[in-house]
Amino acid sequence: MIVGITGGIGCGKSSVTDQLKQLNVDIIDADIIAREIVEPGKLALEKIVNRFGRDILLPDGRLDRAKLRVIVFSEKEERLWLERLTHPLIDTEIKAQIKSANSAYIVLSSALLLESRQRALVDLIVVIDISENLQIERTILRDQNSPQLVKKIIGSQLEREERLSRADIVVDNSYSLERLKKEIKKLHHELIKEAKNRERKNKY
Repeated sequence: MIVGITGGIGCGKSSVTDQLKQLNVDIIDADIIAREIVEPGKLALEKIVNRFGRDILLPDGRLDRAKLRVIVFSEKEERLWLERLTHPLIDTEIKAQIKSANSAYIVLSSALLLESRQRALVDLIVVIDISENLQIERTILRDQNSPQLVKKIIGSQLEREERLSRADIVVDNSYSLERLKKEIKKLHHELIKEAKNRERKNKY
């Protein structure tokens, strides 16, 4: 069983998947894959440099993701160009990692799960949810982005109500990390039970 975990920026997907990883669940993280496909020496990075110039690189030759984020969330056409370049590469790597995973259930964590073809890969959708004000507050604290940029990113993502309407399970991450840990342990046991039920049904 493949469980999709999603949520808007700053909702705490990484906090959730970190907890599940400690419970021996195989995690496929689309955000990590997105960083790996633009590492130095990769064709995707070369194409990004050709598009935006060498100013898009840090002194060590890696992609300046903060600078790219400002560009693509200010100009829709540039964001669409970047998505056309990176999404097929991300999808290919996700499928490869799914094939090699072997935990009781597998997690695919992706901010764009519901907006992309990745939706077809999962059996169950878990949405990590917080208010927009908390999204803005936590993202500014984490990334040192301006409130204006964070609002643009939120505006480019699926609306909160739409995301919640597509969820099979909703995890409210508005509270403390300790409370989240308890919620995730409970979720983990529920998902193991669901995976076993599905496996049993598939046998007959």
